[in-house]
Amino acid sequence: MSVSVEPTSVHTPAGDREASRQSEALRPHAEHAFAAELAALAAQDDRPRPARWLLSPWAVATYLLGGTLPDGTVITPKYVGPRRIVEVAVTTLATDRALLLLGVPGTAKTWVSEHLAAAVSGDSTLLVQGTAGTPEEAIRYGWNYAQLLAHGPSRDALVPSPVMRAMAEGMTARVEELTRVPADVQDSLITILSEKTLPIPELGQEVQAVRGFNVIATANDRDRGVNELSSALRRRFNTVVLPLPESADAEVDIVSRRVDQIGRSLDLPAVPEGIDEIRRVVTVFRELRDGITADGRTKLKSPSGTLSTAEAISVVTNGLALAAHFGDGVLRASDVAAGILGAVVRDPAADRVIWQEYLEAVVRERDGWKDFYRACREVSA
Repeated sequence: MSVSVEPTSVHTPAGDREASRQSEALRPHAEHAFAAELAALAAQDDRPRPARWLLSPWAVATYLLGGTLPDGTVITPKYVGPRRIVEVAVTTLATDRALLLLGVPGTAKTWVSEHLAAAVSGDSTLLVQGTAGTPEEAIRYGWNYAQLLAHGPSRDALVPSPVMRAMAEGMTARVEELTRVPADVQDSLITILSEKTLPIPELGQEVQAVRGFNVIATANDRDRGVNELSSALRRRFNTVVLPLPESADAEVDIVSRRVDQIGRSLDLPAVPEGIDEIRRVVTVFRELRDGITADGRTKLKSPSGTLSTAEAISVVTNGLALAAHFGDGVLRASDVAAGILGAVVRDPAADRVIWQEYLEAVVRERDGWKDFYRACREVSA
């Protein structure tokens, strides 16, 4: 016997209240923040759409990568990287294979996952956050124990997980940091992904996935050995590796776009006023991350931190806040110096030596970086 899970309609007063709340949210969900772009794409999308998809695969890729529609509507890029990576990810979701986004920290795995779900299903909130304490109920289902004790196992007492809801409604579920989830809990996904069925033995029933259902999982490839995926589970996924930005210009573009989006919600100064400092932050991160200066002349020791693009965004955003509230509104070296120190020096002993060597051997000698050197020396003292 199959059991149904009632879909949640957005055409209700509660849905209107949610839309109003999202307009005031510090960080709206992708489907709300970019609702105008999604609507414009849907209006002009005349290509075939898989069952229950809001957009065609072509339109989903355009939403992620950006472009200009025939009516002149500009779709802003959500992901800056190889187009083929996005096309493979979107195509995977149109099949019966689940998608695993793999990469080092800060390669926009969660960001891409959210926007894919928003473009495909119009709802990015069917989310399971993976941690060492994630229970099996987060992936399968739980129980309302008051109802369970009062009336025994029943449909009313069952609490569906985000994955169970996605199966019943033909939507996209997301599982973040899958390799952080205990191995036995990970394996609860195997039947769901292979049989597209979730048994409920307590009720003698099951939930069968309807067309449109799929799962996007993310994993940090530095977590190997934490809770490595079993070969049985890994076979259920098509793995797409998200790389670090290929060039400094690409990374500067990514940081600038994200900081600008975050800054608008926080009423911070415009990014163009601080583009030079953004470029310096990105340069420092890339050189220390790669273990060599941009000109290839000097080899460097790399610190223990990841120095990811996401951390660069955080450093610049914090610097803009300092400039806005304690400066003249223009991002300067003194505004980002402390943030860079905090990102680089994770190990107080080893990383501090690496940072000091980099300051003296590279930053001090670089033309036009005297203000940056002084600011970093001041906070490093």
